Amino acid sequence: MAVDARNSVGKPPEIRAVILDYGEVLCHLPSAKTIERLAFMFQMDPQTFLPIYLQTRAPYDRGDLLPGEYWQEFAAQAGVKISAEAIARARQLDLELWSDINDAMILWVERLHAAGFKTAILSNMPTDMATYVRNRFAWISHFDHHIFSGEVRSVKPEPAIYQHCIEVLGVQPSEALFIDDRDVNLQQARAAGIRGIRFQSVEQLRVDLAALGFTILPQPA
Repeated sequence: MAVDARNSVGKPPEIRAVILDYGEVLCHLPSAKTIERLAFMFQMDPQTFLPIYLQTRAPYDRGDLLPGEYWQEFAAQAGVKISAEAIARARQLDLELWSDINDAMILWVERLHAAGFKTAILSNMPTDMATYVRNRFAWISHFDHHIFSGEVRSVKPEPAIYQHCIEVLGVQPSEALFIDDRDVNLQQARAAGIRGIRFQSVEQLRVDLAALGFTILPQPA
Protein backbone atom coordinates (compact mmCIF):
# COMPACT_ATOMS: atom_id res chain seq x y z
CA MET A 1 0.00 0.00 0.00
CA ALA A 2 0.96 3.67 -0.26
CA VAL A 3 2.76 5.52 2.49
CA ASP A 4 -0.02 7.68 3.89
CA ALA A 5 0.32 11.43 4.23
CA ARG A 6 -0.03 12.34 7.91
CA ASN A 7 -1.76 15.24 9.58
CA SER A 8 -0.42 17.28 12.49
CA VAL A 9 -1.29 14.62 15.08
CA GLY A 10 0.30 11.80 13.12
CA LYS A 11 -2.89 10.21 11.78
CA PRO A 12 -3.59 9.63 8.08
CA PRO A 13 -6.28 11.91 6.61
CA GLU A 14 -9.76 10.47 6.46
CA ILE A 15 -10.62 8.79 3.18
CA ARG A 16 -13.47 10.66 1.54
CA ALA A 17 -13.33 9.26 -2.00
CA VAL A 18 -12.87 5.79 -3.49
CA ILE A 19 -11.62 5.42 -7.06
CA LEU A 20 -11.88 2.09 -8.84
CA ASP A 21 -10.44 0.66 -12.02
CA TYR A 22 -12.88 -1.19 -14.29
CA GLY A 23 -11.07 -4.08 -15.98
CA GLU A 24 -10.27 -6.97 -13.63
CA VAL A 25 -11.66 -4.98 -10.67
CA LEU A 26 -15.28 -4.15 -11.43
CA CYS A 27 -15.33 -6.86 -14.06
CA HIS A 28 -13.63 -10.23 -14.13
CA LEU A 29 -10.70 -11.29 -16.28
CA PRO A 30 -12.07 -12.28 -19.71
CA SER A 31 -12.79 -15.95 -20.11
CA ALA A 32 -10.70 -18.13 -22.40
CA LYS A 33 -13.75 -18.64 -24.62
CA THR A 34 -14.34 -14.92 -25.23
CA ILE A 35 -10.64 -14.35 -25.90
CA GLU A 36 -10.62 -17.24 -28.39
CA ARG A 37 -13.55 -15.82 -30.37
CA LEU A 38 -11.76 -12.51 -30.89
CA ALA A 39 -8.34 -14.08 -31.49
CA PHE A 40 -9.67 -16.44 -34.17
CA MET A 41 -10.99 -13.47 -36.17
CA PHE A 42 -7.35 -12.52 -36.70
CA GLN A 43 -6.19 -16.11 -37.27
CA MET A 44 -4.25 -16.03 -34.01
CA ASP A 45 -4.11 -18.44 -31.11
CA PRO A 46 -5.26 -16.87 -27.82
CA GLN A 47 -1.80 -17.11 -26.21
CA THR A 48 -0.33 -15.01 -29.00
CA PHE A 49 -3.31 -12.69 -29.30
CA LEU A 50 -3.72 -11.46 -25.73
CA PRO A 51 -0.21 -9.99 -25.15
CA ILE A 52 -0.35 -8.12 -28.48
CA TYR A 53 -3.89 -6.94 -27.73
CA LEU A 54 -2.85 -5.54 -24.35
CA GLN A 55 0.37 -3.98 -25.65
CA THR A 56 -1.32 -2.12 -28.51
CA ARG A 57 -4.27 -0.64 -26.62
CA ALA A 58 -2.86 2.67 -25.33
CA PRO A 59 -3.42 4.77 -28.51
CA TYR A 60 -6.95 3.37 -28.85
CA ASP A 61 -7.74 3.80 -25.15
CA ARG A 62 -6.44 7.39 -25.29
CA GLY A 63 -8.64 8.21 -28.26
CA ASP A 64 -5.75 8.69 -30.69
CA LEU A 65 -7.33 6.08 -32.98
CA LEU A 66 -10.94 5.58 -34.00
CA PRO A 67 -12.30 2.02 -33.55
CA GLY A 68 -12.00 1.18 -37.23
CA GLU A 69 -8.46 2.52 -37.37
CA TYR A 70 -7.40 0.49 -34.36
CA TRP A 71 -8.76 -2.79 -35.67
CA GLN A 72 -7.33 -2.16 -39.13
CA GLU A 73 -3.90 -1.62 -37.59
CA PHE A 74 -4.32 -4.69 -35.40
CA ALA A 75 -5.21 -6.79 -38.45
CA ALA A 76 -2.16 -5.46 -40.27
CA GLN A 77 0.07 -6.50 -37.36
CA ALA A 78 -1.53 -9.95 -37.48
CA GLY A 79 -0.91 -10.12 -41.21
CA VAL A 80 -4.57 -10.51 -42.17
CA LYS A 81 -7.08 -8.43 -44.10
CA ILE A 82 -10.30 -7.45 -42.40
CA SER A 83 -13.61 -6.26 -43.86
CA ALA A 84 -15.90 -3.55 -42.52
CA GLU A 85 -18.30 -6.26 -41.34
CA ALA A 86 -15.49 -8.03 -39.51
CA ILE A 87 -14.43 -4.79 -37.84
CA ALA A 88 -17.98 -4.32 -36.56
CA ARG A 89 -17.89 -7.87 -35.22
CA ALA A 90 -14.50 -7.29 -33.56
CA ARG A 91 -15.83 -4.15 -31.86
CA GLN A 92 -18.78 -6.11 -30.44
CA LEU A 93 -16.60 -8.98 -29.24
CA ASP A 94 -14.27 -6.47 -27.62
CA LEU A 95 -17.20 -5.12 -25.58
CA GLU A 96 -18.23 -8.62 -24.55
CA LEU A 97 -14.66 -9.36 -23.47
CA TRP A 98 -15.08 -6.95 -20.54
CA SER A 99 -18.70 -7.57 -19.59
CA ASP A 100 -18.42 -10.26 -16.89
CA ILE A 101 -19.21 -8.02 -13.94
CA ASN A 102 -17.83 -8.66 -10.45
CA ASP A 103 -21.10 -8.43 -8.52
CA ALA A 104 -19.43 -8.36 -5.12
CA MET A 105 -17.53 -5.21 -6.08
CA ILE A 106 -20.61 -3.51 -7.49
CA LEU A 107 -22.55 -4.19 -4.29
CA TRP A 108 -19.68 -2.73 -2.27
CA VAL A 109 -19.63 0.45 -4.37
CA GLU A 110 -23.38 0.80 -3.89
CA ARG A 111 -22.88 0.66 -0.12
CA LEU A 112 -20.00 3.14 -0.24
CA HIS A 113 -22.03 5.59 -2.27
CA ALA A 114 -25.03 5.28 0.05
CA ALA A 115 -22.74 5.94 3.02
CA GLY A 116 -21.61 9.25 1.53
CA PHE A 117 -18.24 8.40 0.00
CA LYS A 118 -17.44 10.13 -3.27
CA THR A 119 -16.94 7.49 -5.96
CA ALA A 120 -15.27 7.41 -9.35
CA ILE A 121 -14.31 4.95 -12.07
CA LEU A 122 -10.82 5.60 -13.43
CA SER A 123 -10.29 3.34 -16.40
CA ASN A 124 -8.31 3.00 -19.60
CA MET A 125 -11.37 2.65 -21.77
CA PRO A 126 -12.02 3.65 -25.41
CA THR A 127 -15.19 5.53 -26.22
CA ASP A 128 -16.82 2.38 -27.64
CA MET A 129 -16.61 0.71 -24.25
CA ALA A 130 -17.47 3.85 -22.28
CA THR A 131 -20.72 4.23 -24.22
CA TYR A 132 -21.48 0.55 -23.79
CA VAL A 133 -20.93 0.63 -20.01
CA ARG A 134 -23.13 3.68 -19.55
CA ASN A 135 -25.95 2.23 -21.66
CA ARG A 136 -25.83 -1.34 -20.38
CA PHE A 137 -25.13 -1.19 -16.65
CA ALA A 138 -27.56 0.56 -14.29
CA TRP A 139 -25.00 0.37 -11.46
CA ILE A 140 -23.05 3.17 -13.14
CA SER A 141 -25.33 5.53 -11.16
CA HIS A 142 -23.43 4.56 -7.99
CA PHE A 143 -20.40 6.41 -9.34
CA ASP A 144 -20.31 10.18 -9.06
CA HIS A 145 -17.72 10.50 -11.81
CA HIS A 146 -16.59 8.42 -14.81
CA ILE A 147 -13.02 9.16 -15.87
CA PHE A 148 -12.59 7.19 -19.07
CA SER A 149 -9.31 7.59 -20.93
CA GLY A 150 -10.88 7.91 -24.38
CA GLU A 151 -12.91 10.89 -23.19
CA VAL A 152 -10.20 12.76 -21.26
CA ARG A 153 -7.49 11.83 -23.80
CA SER A 154 -5.04 10.49 -21.24
CA VAL A 155 -4.31 6.95 -20.09
CA LYS A 156 -3.00 5.45 -16.87
CA PRO A 157 -0.24 5.73 -15.80
CA GLU A 158 0.08 9.21 -17.30
CA PRO A 159 0.01 11.82 -14.48
CA ALA A 160 -2.68 13.96 -16.16
CA ILE A 161 -5.46 11.41 -15.74
CA TYR A 162 -4.91 11.15 -11.97
CA GLN A 163 -4.85 14.93 -11.62
CA HIS A 164 -8.10 15.18 -13.54
CA CYS A 165 -9.71 12.55 -11.34
CA ILE A 166 -8.76 14.36 -8.12
CA GLU A 167 -9.97 17.68 -9.49
CA VAL A 168 -13.42 16.38 -10.41
CA LEU A 169 -13.76 14.58 -7.06
CA GLY A 170 -12.91 17.79 -5.22
CA VAL A 171 -10.75 16.15 -2.56
CA GLN A 172 -7.11 16.24 -1.55
CA PRO A 173 -5.07 13.37 -3.05
CA SER A 174 -4.44 11.95 0.45
CA GLU A 175 -8.22 11.76 0.98
CA ALA A 176 -8.65 9.41 -1.98
CA LEU A 177 -8.15 5.65 -2.21
CA PHE A 178 -7.46 4.07 -5.60
CA ILE A 179 -8.03 0.37 -6.28
CA ASP A 180 -6.42 -1.08 -9.41
CA ASP A 181 -5.06 -4.47 -10.46
CA ARG A 182 -1.77 -3.18 -11.91
CA ASP A 183 1.25 -2.02 -9.95
CA VAL A 184 2.34 0.47 -12.62
CA ASN A 185 -0.97 2.32 -12.31
CA LEU A 186 -0.79 2.36 -8.53
CA GLN A 187 2.78 3.64 -8.53
CA GLN A 188 1.79 6.79 -10.39
CA ALA A 189 -1.25 7.29 -8.17
CA ARG A 190 0.96 7.11 -5.10
CA ALA A 191 3.41 9.54 -6.69
CA ALA A 192 0.46 11.94 -6.92
CA GLY A 193 -0.29 11.46 -3.21
CA ILE A 194 -3.24 9.10 -3.64
CA ARG A 195 -3.43 6.03 -1.44
CA GLY A 196 -3.66 2.74 -3.29
CA ILE A 197 -4.49 -0.93 -2.95
CA ARG A 198 -3.68 -3.51 -5.59
CA PHE A 199 -6.75 -5.63 -6.29
CA GLN A 200 -6.19 -9.37 -6.51
CA SER A 201 -9.40 -10.75 -5.00
CA VAL A 202 -12.36 -9.60 -2.96
CA GLU A 203 -11.03 -11.51 0.04
CA GLN A 204 -7.61 -9.81 -0.18
CA LEU A 205 -9.26 -6.41 -0.63
CA ARG A 206 -11.28 -6.93 2.55
CA VAL A 207 -8.08 -7.52 4.52
CA ASP A 208 -6.33 -4.46 3.10
CA LEU A 209 -9.36 -2.22 3.64
CA ALA A 210 -9.72 -3.38 7.22
CA ALA A 211 -6.08 -2.44 7.78
CA LEU A 212 -6.99 1.11 6.73
CA GLY A 213 -9.83 1.20 9.24
CA PHE A 214 -12.65 0.74 6.75
CA THR A 215 -15.85 -0.59 8.28
CA ILE A 216 -17.73 -0.94 4.97
CA LEU A 217 -16.15 -4.00 3.40
CA PRO A 218 -16.99 -5.96 0.24
CA GLN A 219 -18.63 -9.29 0.88
CA PRO A 220 -17.27 -12.38 -0.90
CA ALA A 221 -19.67 -13.82 -3.49
